[in-house]
Amino acid sequence: MSVLAEILIALAAIMVVSTVTVIVIARVLYRRIRRSRALNGAVLRVRTRVSVGRNHEILRLRLRLRESLASGQAAVDLAVQSGGPHGELQRLVGRLQNEGIRVESQLLLLATERDPVVLRETLPVAARRVDQITGLVGRVRSVVAAGLGVRTDDTLTTLGADVDREIAAVDAGVAELHALTLLDGLPAPERTSMAQTSAHRLDKRSTP
Repeated sequence: MSVLAEILIALAAIMVVSTVTVIVIARVLYRRIRRSRALNGAVLRVRTRVSVGRNHEILRLRLRLRESLASGQAAVDLAVQSGGPHGELQRLVGRLQNEGIRVESQLLLLATERDPVVLRETLPVAARRVDQITGLVGRVRSVVAAGLGVRTDDTLTTLGADVDREIAAVDAGVAELHALTLLDGLPAPERTSMAQTSAHRLDKRSTP
């Protein structure tokens, strides 16, 4: 085999490996892009803005449904992270997401429908289902907000009491330092009397 033939075979192998590598990377990126909720949501928002007619209404319902379900999941996640009461909310949000998947599948099917009579009859039904889901998600968010609000009020009340105690302790310490400073300029008998009075006050303050 000539040297030229070996070079051509090596180049061909390199091209095959490079092509396969590019295809694999492209497929991985494509799958990640398809699974990216943020990117899919951004694409859906853009499509909703530029669409018209029935297609616009279907895309608007899909966008509203996705954003509502995402906000419900975010609220429950926040309640879990903050240690707030969440009970069965996570399970309920999971059920709502399952219903949302079914409703979005119906909307995707409507997007391929070309019969105006069928669209006129079925689109309002899908819109009512989206309204029901978003309403339930709103109730879940209200429950989470109420639970976090109660915890915040209790925490702030406790912090307020702690701050008041610390301020009183600092004020007492400043007063004692001020009294000791005044003692330095007094005669010995008066200094002894005031020192005993300050010590007595300090003992009373420290006694529970």
